[in-house]
Formats: sequence, C-alpha cells, structure tokens
Amino acid sequence: MNNDFSKPQRESALGIIIMGAHTMLKIGKATFFLLVIVFVKMSGNSFIYLMLGISAIMVFSFIFAYLWYLKFTFFLDREKQEFIVNKGIFNRDQVIIQLDKIQQVNINQNILQKIIGVYGLKIDTAGAHGEEVSIKAIDETSAYILKEHLLKGESTSGTLQEVELENDKVAAAPFLKLSSWTLFKVGLTSNYGQSLALLIAFFYTVIYEGRQLLDAFKIDKDEIQSTVTSMLTIVTVFILIACLLIILLIVNLVRTFYKYFELEISEHTSTLLLSSGLIAKKNTLVSPNKVQITTYSQNYFQKKLNLLNMSLKQAHFGHSKKGHEMQGNTLEIPGCNAGERDELLKMILGKVPLKEKTFVPDWRFLNLPVFFKLILPVSIFLIIAFNTPAVKPYMGFAIAYLLIGIFMIYVSYRRHRISVNQDFIIKTSGIWDISNEIVVPNKIQSITTFQYPWHKAVDVGHLTLHTAAGQVHFKYGNYTEIKQLVNYWLYQVESRNENWM
Repeated sequence: MNNDFSKPQRESALGIIIMGAHTMLKIGKATFFLLVIVFVKMSGNSFIYLMLGISAIMVFSFIFAYLWYLKFTFFLDREKQEFIVNKGIFNRDQVIIQLDKIQQVNINQNILQKIIGVYGLKIDTAGAHGEEVSIKAIDETSAYILKEHLLKGESTSGTLQEVELENDKVAAAPFLKLSSWTLFKVGLTSNYGQSLALLIAFFYTVIYEGRQLLDAFKIDKDEIQSTVTSMLTIVTVFILIACLLIILLIVNLVRTFYKYFELEISEHTSTLLLSSGLIAKKNTLVSPNKVQITTYSQNYFQKKLNLLNMSLKQAHFGHSKKGHEMQGNTLEIPGCNAGERDELLKMILGKVPLKEKTFVPDWRFLNLPVFFKLILPVSIFLIIAFNTPAVKPYMGFAIAYLLIGIFMIYVSYRRHRISVNQDFIIKTSGIWDISNEIVVPNKIQSITTFQYPWHKAVDVGHLTLHTAAGQVHFKYGNYTEIKQLVNYWLYQVESRNENWM
C-alpha cells in the first residue's frame, strides 16, 4: 500500500475477503434459525436448492465486498488538516473528519485479519454525528504511519524505520501491565451487572427461538411445561440458583479475559497507548487532553484486594442515525492499584487531584427516593396482600425489601459528595461500587442550577455540570454554596481561556 496519504487510495485488496466474510456473517446471524428449520423439514430433493441458496449468498457477499472495495477510498488533506473518506456503492457518501476532532485511533486485528495478515483501523471522533470511520484492511506499517498523521495532525516522515523505532520504545516501557491473576480477581469482583444483562439476553434469545422451533416441529409445549414443573422442587430451585451464580461468575471471567487479556498501557509521546485482547487484539491511542471525565471506582472486595477500576470518558456528542443522543466514548482500565491510578491521573490531568473543600447534601436527599421507591410500592403490595389470600404469604418479602431499600438509600446519601479545589471537581457517589468522577473546570460546557419551590425556604438546590462526555449531578446541596461555586467555575473558565478539547 502507498504510504503517501495525500493521494486517494484504497484498502488492501485482501479487504475483499474481510468484507465478504463480514457480510456472510451478518446474513447468517439473521437467517440461522430459519436455515435450521428448512434443513430439518425439507425433503431429500430440496437439499440441492438449499445448497444453491447458500452458494448464492456467498457469491452475493463477495460481489458486494468487491464493489465496496472499488468505491472505498481515503486520503489526508494536509492544507485543511482533514481526513476524507469516500464510500458507498449506490449512494456515494463523503465523510470529512477534522484532525483536531479525532479522539482516538484503534488498530485492531481479529482472527481472520491475523490469518491473511492485515489490520483494521477505526477512528473515533467528536464529530457532528458521532460516527466512527472504519478501514477494514490495511497493512501494519501503513496503519501506524496513518495513525501518526491522524493524531498529531502535522505530517511525520512516515518511514518504516521510524515507525519500528517508535513501536520498540512503546513495547519496551509499558508502565501498567495486567497479569492473568489480576484479571482473575477483576473478573470475580466487578461487572456483575453487565454479565447478568448478557446472560438474560442469551436466555431470552434461546427461549424465544426455542418456541419458534417447537411451533415449526409441532411439538406439544404443554407436555414439556408439565414435565419441567414436575421436576421442580425446593432442592432443585436452590441448585438452579447456585448454577446460575456459577454461570454468572464464569461469564464474567470469560468477558474479562477476552476483553482485557494482556492489557498494557504505555506513554506514547503526547498520547497513551492501550493494548489488550485475547483473540482480537486492540490497540487504542488516546490523547489525554481529549479526556473529559476521569473516573475511578472500587467496591468492598476490590478495596481488600487493592484493586481499582478506571474509565476515561471522551466527547462523543451529536445524534445517531436513529435520532438518539449519543453518550460519551469510554475507555475502561480495570485492575489498577493505587500507585498505578496515581500515575495515570498524572498523565491525564497533570497531577493527582486532592479532595479539599467537600460539600454534602441535605437530609432531604432521602425524602423522594424513600417515598416513591419504598413506601408507595410496599403500601400498594400490602393492600393487595391483605385482600388476596394467595399473595398474603409473601408479605415478609415486602418487609425485607423495605429494610434493604432504606439501607441502600441511606448509603447512597452518605456517599453523595462533591469536593472542590483550585484545579479539579471530584464527585463521589455509589452504593456498592464507590466512584469518583474528576472534572477539570475548563472542560465544563454549561452549568445548570435549580430549586424546587418548596425548597427555597430551606435554601436547598441542585447542580448539574454539562460536559461533552455527559453530565455530573450534585443533588440537595446548600443553594447559596452552589451559586458561589458556579460563579467561581465560570470565572476560572473565562480567565484561563483554555480549550475544552
């Protein structure tokens, strides 16, 4: 591939294979259960037609991939400092990315790309539509040279020797490298919610598609349901719960190792290089000044194991094709210890933020959550229980829900804090995972304050800091203090005249 990116050029020709396989995979996912039903129910004479249909899908996929390869071009406009991508088979699209809007460049390699010897390059921006540009097949040298151009803006010499030398420097000095034992501890102590959601989605898909198969094969669902019901006893229920918990832990461990295996972080001139992945290796370069919100979190078990999870939230505003507002682009860094966290904070923020003056919420923070989340639903349930004999035995669950809910809301109130010093704003919150969100005042795009009418007499109000990566809320604070803070932050933004990007 030509490394003079000032001239329009195509991806590697091997990208036809990548694109063709990608198209076949999408079609296969959409029609998998339909193909299973057709394969089982068809007669012997129809097998040829099925094979012809699959062959037609393969031919269509590679014709589509070849046309995409011909029409997909990209180049750098050095005068305007823009990266321009032309794509589309029937409807031609031109994507223009200003280099100073590029937040990170990802150089990836999945299994198929490893086999044929190419890389994928993805560009994340804070553009008008928050969309990602992806080059599916590019050789390693071109990928790293193009990465240098995109992140630095100004042209680099782009020689193979310089790229190899810089890569050697990066590989020689990763300041953070996660071991398999650390990943094992991370998998056991974090991300339960995400794994549970993944597990629920999997079982929902299996149950839904299973019903479709039962209908297709005309199997009696009532008979299966009665068989399952007869097998359920108290012992089997507890066994099933234990099995689900074990599956949840296994899924969590697999997700953690798949995503963060051999995670390394290196300082790469003016950027940070994050490299991780078990099967599909991912290399991400991010500029520290593009990070809008820096967060570190820790739960009880992680505190005992000296583990922290960090996340770097970058700008990603605008609207998606479906019209929904897009949230910040977040990089996750699990398994840090306190020293590694401080090193990362120094690289991103210049120094480790300290909590100086801390503001706490008023006790009225408890009122609305207790009423709407506890008292109201429990009251409705008790009314139904007293009038419905079948529900009455479960009243103890309502009392347990009430007590646990009160405890959780109180812990949330105790953790809800905002600390301010001359250079940083630190918002602390959480019940189980205690998170600290760090914002630099010049990253604030706007500030919202408001009061409920019934809180004016007691001088209680709310604060919202709006950044390009999301919002930071502080509720039920002293409204006079909140207004003083707002004036101070606005003064900082205007007097320093620093760019939020």
